[in-house]
Amino acid sequence: MSKYWSDFVHDLVPYVPGEQPKIANLVKLNTNENPYPPSSKAIAAMQAELGENLRRYPDPTSAVLVDAIAANFNVPRECVFVGNGSDEVLAHVFFGLFCHEQPILFPDVTYSFYPVYCGLYGIEYTQVQLDEQYRICVDDYLEEAGAEANGGIILPNPNAPTGVPLALSEIERLVAGNSNSVVVIDEAYVDFGAESAIALTQKYPNLLVTQTLSKSRSLAGLRVGYAIGHPALIEALVRIKDSFNSYPLDRLAIVGAAAALQDRDYFAATCKAVIDSRDALVAELSVLGFDVLPSAANFIFARHATRGGAELAQALREKAVLVRHFRKPERIAPFLRITVGLPSENAALVAALREILS
Repeated sequence: MSKYWSDFVHDLVPYVPGEQPKIANLVKLNTNENPYPPSSKAIAAMQAELGENLRRYPDPTSAVLVDAIAANFNVPRECVFVGNGSDEVLAHVFFGLFCHEQPILFPDVTYSFYPVYCGLYGIEYTQVQLDEQYRICVDDYLEEAGAEANGGIILPNPNAPTGVPLALSEIERLVAGNSNSVVVIDEAYVDFGAESAIALTQKYPNLLVTQTLSKSRSLAGLRVGYAIGHPALIEALVRIKDSFNSYPLDRLAIVGAAAALQDRDYFAATCKAVIDSRDALVAELSVLGFDVLPSAANFIFARHATRGGAELAQALREKAVLVRHFRKPERIAPFLRITVGLPSENAALVAALREILS
């Protein structure tokens, strides 16, 4: 701490991102990166952009990318907002779309950036407990069912770090039952088996859906996220962007992301490969005594019958296999969040666990 810090900075509790260690021959299964490379068309588009144009600012509206997103999801372009990763998009959402006079609602086991945003912007929040199977229960978010009034709701679908999905019919019930507040569905992992709510954005003016190209498009290093919703919601996000940073996406990100969205065959093939590997990994871990929650993401959430999560994470690390362990909340401390890797990486994980458990 420093005497030059404001009181506001003293009280901030920042988000802790997944570790990015520089260890040789590491099997890295801790940050939910896609094990497959980006589309070759995305790489070619970025290479073509290298040159004299880099001396000029990028398009502040990212029109090429906005048009690609609108075409991909069959929505009007005025329903699309883009930003520097979905984290920046979500930051603008918390600041500009949630009512700060009432607590917002999100699960007690969920993306740990949500309470950080609340601390940054001075937003009260209530964490709604998942059920005993670690599922989101929509009734817990409905005033008509006894839930408290809220200034907004945000849920990942599938949830993180559990990977458990919520049915589209339940999402619609949630949105329809909260017509006086904005409902945000954070779909960072939706392409690995959950149902997207994007189609519902054309029916409900209080629904915003966010997605990222970091996971299913293999572009975590590019930092591109977007939101789809009613034009009035998008206008609010644009106002905040242009009061903060008019150029959140660089020239390479705009053309690379647009090309990745247009390469639908490659996208479908890599998603299927991850899903197939996930199913095979779940089967192998079950044989080793793990209880694995049903996942629609590119990761699984698993606990062993007799060994603790922290113990297993450390033992795996000593064998150069990195997974994610969360100590809080306490009821998920027994679990490991394991990114689905290449088949060879998954095999290395299973082999290491066999040695540890024996």
